[in-house]
Amino acid sequence: MTDQARANVTLALNTVAFTVCFAAWMLNGVLVTYLVDNQVFAWTPSQMGVLIGIPVLTGSLTRLPLGMLTDKFGGKPVYFLLMLGAAVPMYLLSYADSYTMFALASLGFGLCGGSFAVGIAFTSVWYSRERQGTALGIFGAGNAGAAATTLAAPSLLRFLTDNGANIEGWRMLPRIYAALLVVMAIVFFLGTHNKAPEGAKAKTITDLLSPLRHVRVWRFGLYYFLVFGGFVALAQWLVPYYLNVYSMTIVAAGIMTSIFSLPSGLIRAFGGWMSDFWGPRRVLYGVLMATGICCFLLIFPKMDIESPGRGVMARRAGTVTAVSATAIRVDEQEYVLKVRDTTVERAYDESQVLLLPVVKTWHEPAVEVGQTVTKREVIARGVTHIYFQANVWVFTLLVFVIGIAMGIGKAAVYKYIPDYFPNDVGVVGGMVGVLGGLGGFVCPIVFGYLLDGLGLWTTTWMFLFAVTAACIVWLSIVVRQMSRDI
Repeated sequence: MTDQARANVTLALNTVAFTVCFAAWMLNGVLVTYLVDNQVFAWTPSQMGVLIGIPVLTGSLTRLPLGMLTDKFGGKPVYFLLMLGAAVPMYLLSYADSYTMFALASLGFGLCGGSFAVGIAFTSVWYSRERQGTALGIFGAGNAGAAATTLAAPSLLRFLTDNGANIEGWRMLPRIYAALLVVMAIVFFLGTHNKAPEGAKAKTITDLLSPLRHVRVWRFGLYYFLVFGGFVALAQWLVPYYLNVYSMTIVAAGIMTSIFSLPSGLIRAFGGWMSDFWGPRRVLYGVLMATGICCFLLIFPKMDIESPGRGVMARRAGTVTAVSATAIRVDEQEYVLKVRDTTVERAYDESQVLLLPVVKTWHEPAVEVGQTVTKREVIARGVTHIYFQANVWVFTLLVFVIGIAMGIGKAAVYKYIPDYFPNDVGVVGGMVGVLGGLGGFVCPIVFGYLLDGLGLWTTTWMFLFAVTAACIVWLSIVVRQMSRDI
C-alpha cells in the first residue's frame, strides 16, 4: 500500500471513529432528559445540567494530554486505547441506579471527547501542509455525530422501552454505544498504520508544553471557544429554546435542532478546502462577520407590547371646549388625533410570516371639557403597540447560517495550527480543543444564568454576539500588527 493510500485510509477511519466518539460524547443530553421526563430519576434541573455537562468537561480537559501522547507515540495506539477505555464506563452506565453512579460513569465515557485531539494530530502527520486544511476539515465532519445521537437516540429509547411499557429497557442504550466503541476500536487498530511526528519521541514534557507560551495559541483557543464551544452548547440548548419560545414538542424541537447541528458538522470538510484555497484568516473573517450579524438579528425577542408614544401638546394656553376620539379643541384651536384601529389590532397569528416588527400608534385624550391647560401641556397621550413575531422559520434560517459558519470556522481554526506549529499539532491542537470544549461546558451555564437574571431567551444571542465581537477585535488587531511589520 502506498503512503497516499495509507493516508486516505487513516483519514477515513479517523473520521468514522470521531463520529462514533462524538455521538457517544453527546449521549447524556438525550438520555438524562428521557430518564427525568419518564420519572426514572427525580433529578433537579441543576443536577441534570451537571450530568449533561460532565462528559463535555472531562472530554475537553483530556484533550491536551491526549494530544501530547499522540505527538509522542502516534495516533494508532492512543486512539485504540481511548475508545476501549471509554467503552468500559459507557457500559457501566447501564447499571447506574443513583446520581453518583451516573456522574462517575459520565466522567469516564467523557473521554470520548478527547478523541478530537488524537484525530487532529494523527491526521495532520499524513498530509502535506498544502492539503492539511482539507484533510482536517474532512476529519472534523465527525461533529455530525451530535446530530446522529439527537435523531437516533430518542427513537432507540422508544424501541428499547417498548414506548415506555418496559422503562428499564433504557439500560440497553449505553450498552449499544459501548459495543459501537469496541467495534470501532478494533476496526481502527486493524485498518491503520501508526505514524508519529519526526523527532517527537525525543521531546521532554517541557519541550512538549513549550508552544503554550505563545499568545497566538490562546487566541486560537478563543476562536475555537466560539465556533466549537458555541456549536456544542447550541446543539443542546436549542431543544429547550424551541420548546419554550415556540411551544414545540420535544420531538419537533429535536428535528429543528438537527437543522443546526447536522449541516454544521458536514460543512466542516468544505471549510477545510476553503481554508486551503483562500487561507484561514480570510475564511475566519467571513465566519465571524456572518456569525455576528446573525446573532445581532436574533437578539430581538418575540414581543407583543404597548409603550408610551409621541403625544399631542397644547401650542398655547386655553380651555378645552371639545373632546372626541378624533380631535381635541382648545378655545378655537383644534388638534387632530390619530385614531386607534381596532380592526387590525393584535390580529396576528403564527401562520403569518412577518419578517419585520409591526408598529401601530394612536392617541388617547388626556383632558376633559372645561379643563384649563397651559402651553406645551400634554392633552393627548401617545400609545405605540409593537408586535414582533420572531418567526420560527426565519429564526431557524438564521440559526442554520450560524451553524454553517461555525462548521467552516472550526476547520479554519485548525488550519492555523499546522501552519504555525507543524511539529506540535497534538499539543497545540489539544490545548485549543480544551478551550473549545470548555466553551461547550461554560456557555450553557452562562445562558442559564442570563435567562434567570433577565428573563429573556435571546440573552443567548447577546452573549454569543459579545464573544464574536471580541474575536473580531483581536483578529483585527493582529492583522494590523502584521501589516505594520510588512
